Amino acid sequence: MPVPLAALPLLLAASPVLAASPLPANGFVPFTPPEIQATVQDGGASGEVETFDPIARARLIAEQLPRRWSGRYQSFSGGPAVPVQLRIDGATPMGQMVDLRGAIAIGGVESPVQGNLNAKSDQLDLLLLGDPLGGALEPGGAFQSVQGLSLSGWRAPRLTTPGGRLQLIPETTATRPAGPAASESPVRGLW
Repeated sequence: MPVPLAALPLLLAASPVLAASPLPANGFVPFTPPEIQATVQDGGASGEVETFDPIARARLIAEQLPRRWSGRYQSFSGGPAVPVQLRIDGATPMGQMVDLRGAIAIGGVESPVQGNLNAKSDQLDLLLLGDPLGGALEPGGAFQSVQGLSLSGWRAPRLTTPGGRLQLIPETTATRPAGPAASESPVRGLW
């Protein structure tokens, strides 16, 4: 037989609520955290040590990142692939991030860009700051990637726009800043 909703408060008041009932003094059991087991490595060092330095890698990326990239953009809704050229005018390390400034030409329409590249995870957010944009892109969107500049997805500003895929490769004729890092190959992510 179902209980009417009007009788529910009376029913709860008549039955003891276990969660709100205080425990007797002898029923309290204090929490004891488990012991931490340290691992001893060669040389007597214990614990985990991260040898990757994202701040140093950000400086290295800022020095060695190719300044000119080319590729194509393809909308997820189909249509022709549009040629793309990216020019990086400045790469400034800021902690484990690299601040990118430059310009991108999508289908011949050039627009300024600003981006952040995470040296630890290779995540990239690249904002297009111009209006109009080439390739049927709308202002307010951004390219996002977890593979640095090589492969990005367009995150459109509206849900009705399907987005697209940007694939870039560094140009071999690009000039890099002079210095000892200019003769080395570009930095590649490990993951």
